[in-house]
Amino acid sequence: MVEEAVRIGLVGVGRIGRNHAEILARHTPGAVLQAIADPDASAVADVAEALRVPQTCSSLAELLSSGVDGVVIAAASTSHAELIVSAAAAGVPVFCEKPAGMSLAELDRAAGAVDGSGVVCQVGFNRRFAPGFAAARRAVDEGRLGSVQLLRSTTRDPRLHDPSVVPPWTIFTQTLIHDFDTLNWLNPGARAVRVYAQADALIRPDFRGAGLLDTALVTVAFDNGALAVADASFQAAYGYDVRAEVFGSGGLATAGHVRRTDLTLFGADGISVETSRSDTDLLQDSYRAEFSAFVEAVRTGVAQGPTLHDARAAFAVAQACIDSITTSLPVHL
Repeated sequence: MVEEAVRIGLVGVGRIGRNHAEILARHTPGAVLQAIADPDASAVADVAEALRVPQTCSSLAELLSSGVDGVVIAAASTSHAELIVSAAAAGVPVFCEKPAGMSLAELDRAAGAVDGSGVVCQVGFNRRFAPGFAAARRAVDEGRLGSVQLLRSTTRDPRLHDPSVVPPWTIFTQTLIHDFDTLNWLNPGARAVRVYAQADALIRPDFRGAGLLDTALVTVAFDNGALAVADASFQAAYGYDVRAEVFGSGGLATAGHVRRTDLTLFGADGISVETSRSDTDLLQDSYRAEFSAFVEAVRTGVAQGPTLHDARAAFAVAQACIDSITTSLPVHL
C-alpha cells in the first residue's frame, strides 16, 4: 500500500524560503508542497509558478485553513515564535528555521504552546544532518572519543554584502546560534554554565559606530568540565566555511569542510580546490535530510530532529554573549 504524500505548507519566500520551497517541491520523497504564504503577492506568485505549487496564501492563518499536514516557517526571524504558537494552536506540526524566537521569553512561550498541543516541532539546525557532523556525534555516543574535554565550532560567511542592513547582535542570534547548538549537541548531557564573548567590526570598521559586529570569538564552559570555542566572521575570502571538532580523552573527531566537490586540481600555479560560496550550496544535502526527517515526524508524530528545547539551550548561550559584550565580563548561566 502506497502512503499518501504529506502535504506541506511553507510560510516565507525570501532567500532561504525559496531554497526550502525547491527542496520540498522537488527533493523530498513522500512530501508535496501544497501551499505557500507570504505578504508579498508577487513573490508568492513567482515561486508558485516556478514550482507548480497548487495554492498561494497571504498569511499563515489562510495557509493553515488549506488542509496542510505540516508547516515550514521560513519567514522573518522576528515572527518565528508567534507563527509557531499559531501553528501549534491549530494542531499542525511545524518546522521552524533558526532562531525559533528572538528572546528566551519568546522561546518559552513557543515551547509552552507546542508542549501543550502535543504537535511535533523541529528547528532548522541543519548541521546535525550533515554526514560528518552526525558521524562525530556517533563517535561521542559510542565512547570512541572517551570523555569530551575540548570542542570547537566555526562559521565563516563568504561575504558581508551590506552592513547597513545587519540587525544588532546578528552574529550571535543568527550566525553563531548554529555553533552553539553544535557545541551543545556534540557534548550530550552537558549544560553550558559560563560564557565569555569578544566581538568587533573588523571587516567594516566604518560601521563600528552603528553597532556592527562582524567578527566574534566565544568561549563556553560546560558543567561536565568541557571547554569550547566558537568563532564567526561575516567575510571569508576563500568561501563558506563550517567546521567543528571534538577532542576527548580517547581521541579527536573533526567535521565539516569548505570544498564544493572532492576535486583537487594540480597545475602550474600549484594545488587548488573549488569552494562553496553559500550555505545553500555547502549544506544542500543537510537541508534535504532535515526535511525528510520532518516529513517522517509528521507521519509518525515523533520528533526526528532538534526541538524547541534545543533551540532555547542554544539561544541561552547567544543571550549570554550579548550580556558578556555589554558588560565586558564572563556571564554565568
